[in-house]
Amino acid sequence: MARVLGAPVALGLWSLCWSLAIATPLPPTSAHGNVAEGETKPDPDVTERCSDGWSFDATTLDDNGTMLFFKVCVEESQMGPGVNLREMEEFPQPCGCCIPSRSQQCLSDQGDREWFWDLATGTMKERSWPAVGNCSSALRWLGRYYCFQGNQFLRFDPVRGEVPPRYPRDVRDYFMPCPGRGHGHRNGTGHGNSTHHGPEYMRCSPHLVLSALTSDNHGATYAFSGTHYWRLDTSRDGWHSWPIAHQWPQGPSAVDAAFSWEEKLYLVQGTQVYVFLTKGGYTLVSGYPKRLEKEVGTPHGIILDSVDAAFICPGSSRLHIMAGRRLWWLDLKSGAQATWTELPWPHEKVDGALCMEKSLGPNSCSANGPGLYLIHGPNLYCYSDVEKLNAAKALPQPQNVTSLLGCTH
Repeated sequence: MARVLGAPVALGLWSLCWSLAIATPLPPTSAHGNVAEGETKPDPDVTERCSDGWSFDATTLDDNGTMLFFKVCVEESQMGPGVNLREMEEFPQPCGCCIPSRSQQCLSDQGDREWFWDLATGTMKERSWPAVGNCSSALRWLGRYYCFQGNQFLRFDPVRGEVPPRYPRDVRDYFMPCPGRGHGHRNGTGHGNSTHHGPEYMRCSPHLVLSALTSDNHGATYAFSGTHYWRLDTSRDGWHSWPIAHQWPQGPSAVDAAFSWEEKLYLVQGTQVYVFLTKGGYTLVSGYPKRLEKEVGTPHGIILDSVDAAFICPGSSRLHIMAGRRLWWLDLKSGAQATWTELPWPHEKVDGALCMEKSLGPNSCSANGPGLYLIHGPNLYCYSDVEKLNAAKALPQPQNVTSLLGCTH
């Protein structure tokens, strides 16, 4: 089991002849070698891939979230039986290293030039990313884009081509198991960038408090707590939490409320709202952040110092906002001139809210149609729709909010 960016993920190391049609898995080993007759011997495959001069030529994720690394043959004779070279023709040149089809994109790098091949439209676009440089392979994983350069990698913004500080980093410390390497072994200090005491290891704590929930128009669902967030729609990252600044570098330090509408994501902190375009990554809209009242107005005669939660149900323009024991709705199409209408509900306070069509993990609020999830402290409350929330005279039986993060108790 490999530690991938601080999270347990199954790792596949494969040999590949460039047709991408045949891949032969390496024999299963531990990172420390094979044991024979009570004696530990170095595994040659581990020794090779953990050496300073080793590199790979392509990487991708399979449908189970297993990370696969590919190495090109030097010898055509190494190509196994049944190789179908026609599969190379599926993608036009120069697209040679492809992101899984579910991402709708393929990334290729040749020298200092990069292209995106959009599988949905069948068009190719060239990008200029001087900060990225040459990539031997590339990968889109959990909404982030990674460029691999030999045994180093860097993360980059797919729109602007910007690279965050402290990159490049060593692949052997994050993406594959190597003896004496990893988060806790870098630079020989035994400390490195260890996350064993970070927020992700408190996800099953009964004291965990989530501050906001939201889903974007691409199907990604997020839960916020403090300065971090989790992806709720996938467990491929081992339920690892990420700093908010990783996904939204120009966003708030913490999120009090969040909602999505018309390919835009709204993150609220205090009285400020940040609006991000969700197409092609998260890009902060020019002029933001701005005061929430400038964006959606305020209830008549009330000045909101903060918002506890907000949600929009799929296909609707009605934004519901909760502050204390009060619940309002307004039509976002009216902008700052919108009329706020107060609604009845049984809650004294909530920390976060989410309305979505599909069930959230093992929790389901309705047999069909959207479900409405409200959280307060350790409790998760489910309603089949807004009308059921407005008509409720008492709170439903709560579930445990940590079940959203894959906790079983």
